[in-house]
Amino acid sequence: MGRVCAVCGKKTVAGRSYASRGLARRKKGAGIKITGITKRNFAPNLVKKRIVINGRVVTTKVCTQCLKSGRAVLAS
Repeated sequence: MGRVCAVCGKKTVAGRSYASRGLARRKKGAGIKITGITKRNFAPNLVKKRIVINGRVVTTKVCTQCLKSGRAVLAS
């Protein structure tokens, strides 16, 4: 599977991007208006790493949070 962390299962999540314009009311404007909503994807920050699983060296995709916290080492 693509874009999935092998340790924690983190994957791509859908979301929205808001485009806005106008001057805020507290700055004596008419207020900020949303002028467009676009669908977008939030992809996890994945890195290919070689880790040992059950005595075998396997190349897997691991998110950087798992690498930083040490979960990728503990999973092996």
